[in-house]
Amino acid sequence: MSKKANQDIKQLRAIGHKLKPVVTIAGKGLSENVIAELDRALTDHELIKVKLAVGAREARVDMAKQITEQFNAELVQSVGNIILLLRRSPTPDPRLSNLIKPV
Repeated sequence: MSKKANQDIKQLRAIGHKLKPVVTIAGKGLSENVIAELDRALTDHELIKVKLAVGAREARVDMAKQITEQFNAELVQSVGNIILLLRRSPTPDPRLSNLIKPV
């Protein structure tokens, strides 16, 4: 991994540290409402925290992988049952984006 990529990840983690989870996924996983909310949150905010209350570590890893593939998002960080996801928007809204907002 390049030095620039490491700096980018550090910066994203620093921004993500201040965020609260916007979506909680529990039990059965991705319902239609959860899918719609994840898509909306990624489109609006670009960088979001998601809480995975789906059981054992393997289940959380599988769920994180499923989400990143389904939403074309990047897993920035995973700590316990919280994941930090990034999906850059081609036209971010400066009022909503967590990457543009003043910190």
